[in-house]
Amino acid sequence: MAYEAALANYLAFDFDDGRWTRKVYRRGSGPAVIVIHEMPGLHPLVIRFADRVAAAGMTVFLPSLFGEPGRPVTTGYALGTMLKTICIAREFNVWANDKSSRIVDWLRALARKVHAECGGRGVGAVGMCFTGGFALAMMTEPSVVAPVLSQPSNPILGKNKKAKTDASPAEIRCARERMEKEDLSMIGLRFFKDSFVPEERFDLYKREFGSRFEAIEIDPKDAAPAPGGMAHSVLTINLKDVPGEPTKQAEDRVIAFFRERTGA
Repeated sequence: MAYEAALANYLAFDFDDGRWTRKVYRRGSGPAVIVIHEMPGLHPLVIRFADRVAAAGMTVFLPSLFGEPGRPVTTGYALGTMLKTICIAREFNVWANDKSSRIVDWLRALARKVHAECGGRGVGAVGMCFTGGFALAMMTEPSVVAPVLSQPSNPILGKNKKAKTDASPAEIRCARERMEKEDLSMIGLRFFKDSFVPEERFDLYKREFGSRFEAIEIDPKDAAPAPGGMAHSVLTINLKDVPGEPTKQAEDRVIAFFRERTGA
């Protein structure tokens, strides 16, 4: 099937940082925002969120890290992509070992490139689910000024995984120092009782970043229905696309945050 038709309004290009090459989709004008998709890939509801970022006056960049660009989410597709990514792709870390994923180096390089091209005060970045913590680790790149962690689910394996995040102590320290020196902040989003995003992980962010961490935590009863009944993906699958709904308010807040921080 021609899944990429969902990205018909985007310009595609290959970005090579000297180590990995990934396809990236671009739309809009103004300061740059990198939207890092969730499992199982760059699906239509991630694209819908990116469309709204572009409509708000920013240039949105959608890297495709795994899965098939534009393919809708199904349970079988999600499970297959997760197994392939965890078991085969060495660019990703799923263990509670105080390390970020190696693909974050590629994302930092992408941030440098798009900031040079698009200008503004800096680059916004949002990770989702499996990639949720990537935006925090990206802050060792000075151009990244607006990190958003939507349902950050890694690490998913290892001892004390609930109370850890997929960023190294050095990356966390760098982000904390930058926030203080540059008057920056970050946003984290989750549904209460989401077993993939335990309370202990958000407690870590609150402890490390204090008032610099804006926690948006939503009652699962306010989630749009999804296969399996799970409330997990705040900005995509479980977004109730109705004004005034908590998930819609969360989307509005994230887009406003990007505008504020990037200077759109």
